[in-house]
Amino acid sequence: MNKQQLAAKIWESANQMRSKIEANEYKDYILGFIFYKYLSDQLVQYAKKQGMSDAEIALLSEDDAETADYIRKDLGYFIAYDNLFSTWLTKGSDFDVSNVRDALSAFERLIHANHKKLFDGIFNTLQTGLSKLGESAAKQTKAISDLLQLIKAIPMDGKQDYDVLGYIYEYLIEKFAANAGKKAGEFYTPHEISLLMSEIIAHHVKDKEKIEIYDPTSGSGSLLINIGNSVAKHSDRQDNIKYFAQELKANTYNLTRMNLIMRGIKPNNIVTRNGDTLEDDWPYFDENDPMGSYNPLYVDAVVSNPPYSQQWDPDHKENDPRYSRFGLAPKTKADYAFLLHDLYHLKPDGMMAIVLPHGVLFRGDAKGEGEGAIRKQLIEQNHIDAIIGLPANIFFGTGIPTVILVLRQKRENTDVLVVDASKHFLKVGKNNKLQASDIKRIADAVIKRESHPKFSQRVSKETLRKNGYNLNIPRYVDSAAAAESWDLHATMLGGIPVSEINQFKHYWQAFPALRKALFTNTSSHYAQLAIATSDVKHTITQHLEVNSFAQTYASAFSDFDAYLKNELITQWQTVNIAQHEAVLSNALFTRLSTTAVNGMALIDKYQAYQLLDNHWQPIAADLEMLQTEGFAAGKQVDPNIVTKKIKGKDTEVQDGWKGHILPFTLVQTTYLNDELQAIKQQEDRLAEINAELEAILDTFSEEEKSLDTVNDNGDSFVNAAVAKAAKQLKAELNQAEPFEAESYQAKIIQVDALINEEKELKKSVKEDAEALHLKTKTTIENLSDEQVNTLLERKWITPLLDELSQLPSNLIHQLTSQVQKLADKYATTYADVASEIKNTEQALAGLIDELTGNEFDMLGLAELKAFLMMSAE
Repeated sequence: MNKQQLAAKIWESANQMRSKIEANEYKDYILGFIFYKYLSDQLVQYAKKQGMSDAEIALLSEDDAETADYIRKDLGYFIAYDNLFSTWLTKGSDFDVSNVRDALSAFERLIHANHKKLFDGIFNTLQTGLSKLGESAAKQTKAISDLLQLIKAIPMDGKQDYDVLGYIYEYLIEKFAANAGKKAGEFYTPHEISLLMSEIIAHHVKDKEKIEIYDPTSGSGSLLINIGNSVAKHSDRQDNIKYFAQELKANTYNLTRMNLIMRGIKPNNIVTRNGDTLEDDWPYFDENDPMGSYNPLYVDAVVSNPPYSQQWDPDHKENDPRYSRFGLAPKTKADYAFLLHDLYHLKPDGMMAIVLPHGVLFRGDAKGEGEGAIRKQLIEQNHIDAIIGLPANIFFGTGIPTVILVLRQKRENTDVLVVDASKHFLKVGKNNKLQASDIKRIADAVIKRESHPKFSQRVSKETLRKNGYNLNIPRYVDSAAAAESWDLHATMLGGIPVSEINQFKHYWQAFPALRKALFTNTSSHYAQLAIATSDVKHTITQHLEVNSFAQTYASAFSDFDAYLKNELITQWQTVNIAQHEAVLSNALFTRLSTTAVNGMALIDKYQAYQLLDNHWQPIAADLEMLQTEGFAAGKQVDPNIVTKKIKGKDTEVQDGWKGHILPFTLVQTTYLNDELQAIKQQEDRLAEINAELEAILDTFSEEEKSLDTVNDNGDSFVNAAVAKAAKQLKAELNQAEPFEAESYQAKIIQVDALINEEKELKKSVKEDAEALHLKTKTTIENLSDEQVNTLLERKWITPLLDELSQLPSNLIHQLTSQVQKLADKYATTYADVASEIKNTEQALAGLIDELTGNEFDMLGLAELKAFLMMSAE
């Protein structure tokens, strides 16, 4: 299994196992045990690197103080052999919850003094919560044993260059957050928001030799980790990042520490605090580290997603250096207190990004005190760099609209970039999600400080002053779709408003001659179609300018196939997976830039980027396996394990085989297509037989459907009864004249033949499919390297190129649809409708003369005719 499949399997099983325990609590157990497994496996790896044999590792004990101290000094902790995760697994039925309690107590006792801050109390949440896993020790033991079996498959042996453990940990945190409701906000920032903030920050700090980043409300630590991942897209200096984290809630604080430690970050690069950010600021005094703790904290970047509009205590904080320049946030809303805290801890060239409710943009009076006054000072002192309005329903547990504020300590620009990204999302269940293209569109706009209609706008300080320092996004960016309107003159008298034709001006800039071919101006305000309505599609699709654009696009991408093959297949061993999507997207954007017509970029490059990203995710997963396991992984076949109910219990069983990297269907269509088509022909014939049987049944009378050859519902044949009846009828045929073609007897004999054919075909299809399945397995295992490359090309590159090649066609289809809709909108005037009504009324009045009835009917018809004639006048 790749890491996505393994993570999904663990989540599914964990969710079934947690029973009545809240998702928000259960996460602490499974994540705690994953962390303990990580530490155990790390210790075993360390011991082996020191030359210890398995037999020597089995003797590890805290009684051997010299060895224990040696290990503790390097790792910061020591775990005896009896307390290792792997040892718990080998105990089998002898394992007991007490083993866990003893191991966690021993771990706490054996932390090295130099790493006390990092590891102290890290298992408190797990240790104190074990009793919730069952009413008795036996039930607790059973629940823990199930958990151990569940997570034992997570690889932590260091052989994999990619972060399987980190991926699974983050995956589980997100899944638990989705199930934890409002409590999710205590520990989780949605991955897409975290990634957006990280991309902006990482671009700012990417060229620094050493980077210090800080999250004062760290939650699970994901924001910090994602910055590290984003920096990795620009450079290989991840070990030069120092992480500072502070979290108020103890169990969430433990999540932060576990998450950072498990990413392989050096302990010396992790500085964490469990405390109230607003009440207990840095520097602080730690008894365990008196020399190293009392230092001011100024960093290159701060990221945070603090609790929204939380109460706080501003008393006696007027002289606090964090707030003295700007003022105090109101007691009922700590949003600006967190923002000013973050800003204070930036170095002169630092950048911060903070998520807050959108009320911070306009709440308060700019002339008085409170939020308005703080906002005024931030603008006047030139700290606010950008504002990003996010879609609603993007955070778990709350649907309130939120914003990301990007601030700098010092900057050259005096304007503020306002971005309205509220319309850019993908609906997923009840929540909205930013797609990869949305993230890139926003990040590019912020990094390049670009203005785009209905999306982003640079707003001068003077404009902000005139608006009373109100930063409400709709004042500066109107992202609302234009409301449908009808031109009264055109509706009554005909013609097409030029203003509505000009709504497609980006097309006309690119295709000026096409506009003339489609429309003829009748005045400065109105135009008419220059062609028949039925010719709109043909005129557009066959126009010289449109065809020239399609050819230019095709030419721009003519070598993209060869480029991708070289980048991904020829050089698969040296692909830097963290950085390579950016390389490919640059190549994609370069080609798209050459497809602009008359300076107008018709293809949305972010739409193209989304196609690339959709395909890059599975490509990256395959590359990870190839680079980790070797090229032979492409020729590997694995058992296909499925879960089936056996004796009422979910049981994992093997159901055939599957390609480790190469899908069976791809191999079959490429190298075993004859066998595949032979099966398809048989399946097509089975479908025909089913249709023929239905057609025959439809010809049966109700009396014939009541016979025993048809089921009680009258909607299908009873095979056994048909066979019996057909046998008797065939015997009668030997002694009598043939049955008439449309007789019940002839139909039953025909049905019997079809059922027998169907039976034989189903047997044949099953046998042939099984044979093809096994032949596919053998084919994959015996592929040449060249054949593997061909299949990788068809899996990775061909589908992407197919989708990219459709973009011009989609664009032309969209233009055609819009022009057709506009033409149809004003094709019929009010006068046309009135005339049609008049003609219809006259025709109906004439028909009345032909009707007959009793005296009352005739009086009624006479009145109706008089009304119609009066209306028609």
